[in-house]
Amino acid sequence: MHSDVRIKLFFILFIFFPLNLPALYYLFKGRLGLCVSLTVRKEGFGRCTKVHRNINLEKLRNGYLFTEIARRELQHLEKYPNAKVISLGIGDTTQPIPDNISMSMANYARALATAEGYRGYGAEQGNKELRKAIAETYYKDVLVKESEVFVSDGSQCDIARLLLVLGSNVTVAAQDPSFPAYIDSSVIVGQAGDLEDEVGKYCNIEYLECGPGNNFFPDLKGTSRTDIIFFCSPNNPTGHAATQNQLEQLVEFARNNGSIIIFDSAYAAYVTDGCPRSIYEIPGAREVAIEISSFSKFSGFTGVRLGWTVVPEELLFSSGFPVINDFNRIICTCFNGASNIAQAGGLACLSSEGLEAVHSVVDYYKENTKILIDTLASLSIKVYGGINAPYVWAHFPGRKSWDVFAEILEKTHITTVPGSGFGLGGEEYIRISGFGHRESILEASRRLEALF
Repeated sequence: MHSDVRIKLFFILFIFFPLNLPALYYLFKGRLGLCVSLTVRKEGFGRCTKVHRNINLEKLRNGYLFTEIARRELQHLEKYPNAKVISLGIGDTTQPIPDNISMSMANYARALATAEGYRGYGAEQGNKELRKAIAETYYKDVLVKESEVFVSDGSQCDIARLLLVLGSNVTVAAQDPSFPAYIDSSVIVGQAGDLEDEVGKYCNIEYLECGPGNNFFPDLKGTSRTDIIFFCSPNNPTGHAATQNQLEQLVEFARNNGSIIIFDSAYAAYVTDGCPRSIYEIPGAREVAIEISSFSKFSGFTGVRLGWTVVPEELLFSSGFPVINDFNRIICTCFNGASNIAQAGGLACLSSEGLEAVHSVVDYYKENTKILIDTLASLSIKVYGGINAPYVWAHFPGRKSWDVFAEILEKTHITTVPGSGFGLGGEEYIRISGFGHRESILEASRRLEALF
């Protein structure tokens, strides 16, 4: 076939049969010997290489949720340059880091300028004192060993590292709605399969519906087995903390199916009603669960970057090989350890003085959240969460969550987060954050009262 004819046929088929362009390209290249490049998709500048883009990144839906929120907020500020925007969207802390904690980091940094105080590389797994302090402070009653604690630059980074350990051939389940990084990271690693546009879900992901109708806990009797189960409690975005009974069901389900739970406890410090703060409070969890957590939301370390992951020695692959050994290998290969300065701050957080100070900050955010709950309730808006988490999950029946987000931003200059950004189960909801200065929370409440 003449090359001009082939090229015309290529574009005719693309116009009338909306296939994925890369797939169509490879079909023609293999079947018709067509020598064309993908420069028709070129979005950057300069000369193209011969390196193909990671096909898994092609499967991601749009941009990352919180990047999109920031983009829309910036557009709003361009439209209304004099507006005083109140950000109750991206869950970024606002209160200063307590003085004794910040001074510990400052003193460590200052000591680096001296011969006696200079330190270079630390252990990839983290400062031994900090690992011990984490184990004794948060896991003393559940017998987690310091050797099972891996200090990191944040739990979100550890999600990716854990998926690197587990590989692309595992199957995955995640709450719906849930923190976007669970699904997006699974897509990038190659675990999610193709996106089914008609339903807005990835074909290889098991979505665990968690809403008011089932007390924010999935019906495990009707849930298919997967290798990995992502579970966050208290949940982001709904704010629901799973009860002892619910987590017992989850652990039993994992044990019966030979699955591994990746349990995200980043908001555990906000639990005040007796719900478990760690998955290891549940008997048998050490054989089926990994726990990730963070200093970000209780110590104000969103910019400092510090977290940890617990991998119990009893957790084994199907071959009997310890998961902790492979995670340690990934940490040593792909990570040089958390900042020594940040770790000095983390150690200060876990001192008696530091814990008192950070608990005071947590109480401040919880009071913010109560103000928002009371405001929305007075407007007859049904809300969930906010008791054991810094997030309010507000329901707007019959409305698209992006439309509610846009209306609130346009009419009140307040940014929230549309619930559908956390999954299909978040449609009709918005997440409102209690992270903010008190005067901003009070002003936001006044604006919402004026709107609704």
